Amino acid sequence: MQEELFTSGRNIPNIDPSLQIWHWPISLYLFLGGLAAGILFFAALFYILGKENEYPAAVKVATIVPPIALTIGLLALVYDLTHPLYTWQLYTTFRIESPMSWGAWVLLITTPLSFLWTFSFYRDAFPKIEAKLNVFKKLKFLDKFEKFIISNRLYIAYTLIPLSIILGVYTGILLSAFNARPLWNNAILGPLFLTSGLSTGAAAIILLSKNIKERHMFSKIDLALIVIEIALIIHMIMGYHAGSQVHLEAMELLVGGEFTLMFFGFVILLGLLVPAILEAIELLGFKVPVVVPAILVIIGGLIFRFIMVEAGQLTRYLY
Repeated sequence: MQEELFTSGRNIPNIDPSLQIWHWPISLYLFLGGLAAGILFFAALFYILGKENEYPAAVKVATIVPPIALTIGLLALVYDLTHPLYTWQLYTTFRIESPMSWGAWVLLITTPLSFLWTFSFYRDAFPKIEAKLNVFKKLKFLDKFEKFIISNRLYIAYTLIPLSIILGVYTGILLSAFNARPLWNNAILGPLFLTSGLSTGAAAIILLSKNIKERHMFSKIDLALIVIEIALIIHMIMGYHAGSQVHLEAMELLVGGEFTLMFFGFVILLGLLVPAILEAIELLGFKVPVVVPAILVIIGGLIFRFIMVEAGQLTRYLY
């Protein structure tokens, strides 16, 4: 074991002046968590409203994404840990003041519920797959288990609404809790990441939907979410601009710095403005390939997480 002696609070490797310990797995985890939260929120909401047949992709088909997304996200998170074998220790306590503790417990509850939700619609949403696999014929106990889940599906939906909101907000709060990093230390990140997650969730539903009415509905929802997201980003930048020197320097990474092209080109322009224009044109009655704005929104949401994680680690307070 190598021992290091620090005689100053400055120039500590990986911590000061910049943080260099969070890499692509964290960005991927934040994106997949937000995407799963968005899909689960809409699935639970429209089921509670009794519109599972009117919007089948939202309630039934698209819900195959959250279990996969959360599993991959958790694997990426564990992969990034220095001591992955000690992950279980997160669940030996609950600290109400810790965003990581909240996130760990919310994920612990949400992930199995997402699997149960998908399972409850498996035969209804994917009859061709079941016809080939014959899972229920081979494992007959699944019939009783399916009936039990279906009978309690409404309770699962009511549970998923707050859990998905907390999961979406948590992905932003996880960053904003780092007070030593000016770009992250912004209360707007929680609502912004939640809105972005809902937007990518709506975009995923549009991609998987074969119903024109459903696509139009979620195009309207996504358009509204994009407008809100743009407003939150403007508010975030104005907040940095009105802050101290360190906040101005943090803002310069996004506005006039090394991340400007990625932020304004791929997130603002291609990830928000272009999809908003295309969705507005489609809602006006013109034919637009819905796959284009949906994919742009999802890619923009992914790049946004990468930018915020990477740029945030370069910012610091001067002291």
